[in-house]
Amino acid sequence: MKHVIELKDIKKIYHIGGEDFAALAGITLNIEEGEFAALMGPSGSGKSTLMNILGCLDRPTSGSYKLGGKEVAHLGDDELAVVRNQHIGFVFQNFNLLSRISALDNVALPLVYAGVGRRERTERAMEKLKSVGLETWAHHKPNELSGGQRQRVAIARALVNNPHIIMADEPTGNLDTKSTKDIMRLFEALHEEHKTIILVTHEPEIAACANRQLLLSDGRITKDAGKGVVMDVI
Repeated sequence: MKHVIELKDIKKIYHIGGEDFAALAGITLNIEEGEFAALMGPSGSGKSTLMNILGCLDRPTSGSYKLGGKEVAHLGDDELAVVRNQHIGFVFQNFNLLSRISALDNVALPLVYAGVGRRERTERAMEKLKSVGLETWAHHKPNELSGGQRQRVAIARALVNNPHIIMADEPTGNLDTKSTKDIMRLFEALHEEHKTIILVTHEPEIAACANRQLLLSDGRITKDAGKGVVMDVI
């Protein structure tokens, strides 16, 4: 299978108090199309920095990042925004839904930014809500939904542009046990549909659902394991 993500010697250096701090100390990593990869690591390991670079929310200090064969490591802000909107769907721990608009309108937001007409936006957003079992809640606002329902809305929003990659940052961090299981079943179903998924988690049991687990420590990948292995992040 082809590599949808190719990182080569990615470094991210911050200048703090007159000193250099390496949040990423030379990451080389390939992610195959359709792979489900989990990123783990203790606080300060570099996983959030890596996720931001993978999601084209930030740029590395040096190194190469090819997304779908295109070098994106040093694109400008506007170019990165286009790449994000065309290729990446995001799911966040805190859902990041707009409280004043309906679930349907939240899901449709990426299509507004993409310039899609209202009728098509509504149809596509409703289709994605149906895919996560929330069509009957389409016109409810986020504060009328449970945490698990809100995360399903967020997943529908991430899917509405049919992105190549889903990036999920602690997607079960604010959920109860039942909702966590429901959300992970959704991710596993997306994996079966050959979506590429990259998920950040602190929970070894969640990471074990992925078919690949990457452990970061001090800005480096220190372990690379397969499905079912329960890693110790300490």
